[in-house]
Amino acid sequence: MTHPEILLKQVPLFRSLPLDESRRLAALLQKRTLKKGDVLFRKGDEGTALYMILSGKIKIVRQSRDGDEAILALLTSGDFCGEMSLLDDLPRSADAVAIEETQLYGLNRKDFLVYVLNNETAVRSILGALSRRLRKADDFLEDIFFLNVPARLAKKLIELAESGGFKENPSATIELTVTQRELAGMVGATRESVNKALRTFREKKLISLSGNTLQIHDVDALRKKIR
Repeated sequence: MTHPEILLKQVPLFRSLPLDESRRLAALLQKRTLKKGDVLFRKGDEGTALYMILSGKIKIVRQSRDGDEAILALLTSGDFCGEMSLLDDLPRSADAVAIEETQLYGLNRKDFLVYVLNNETAVRSILGALSRRLRKADDFLEDIFFLNVPARLAKKLIELAESGGFKENPSATIELTVTQRELAGMVGATRESVNKALRTFREKKLISLSGNTLQIHDVDALRKKIR
């Protein structure tokens, strides 16, 4: 089992903490376990804590009135979420939902603000994280405007493979812990259009799909779909 102090060192926000401060902060953390589908917080909730993921996956999502969703981020071990509401004192801007069993630690708002106000490195880390997420949002909007659904799907499949350690190998295996509906939410498309694109990729032998496992057979051909 990972000790809270070790988890703190895995999170960029707290990586530079001296040992004594790390121990003090670790003592303030509250552990939570979420089952698949459990909601960590909803859009509009009061921001009361920052959360650091020990294991599992959390999706940050916005939902329409019709139940369609856009997945803004997939967070995993070492990632953190919930910092925006703590900084601007506004309600949560999106939902956070576990897509598999997830263990995490929460740091309440008061302790978080005391830590941030006394740690310049933490401020830089938070600003860096927010900047990266804004850039991803900009890239997402650009893809929506300029890429069709197959191109957006090809790009996302390669990103998922790369996040699992795949780089330039001729093939990669992705363990899909997301549904086709969630995959559609990642690329800003309907489930039906994503299903059609996946079927086309299979017919062209670019990928194969069995259960929750997707095998990429022709990375170069997928990359060409993005251009």
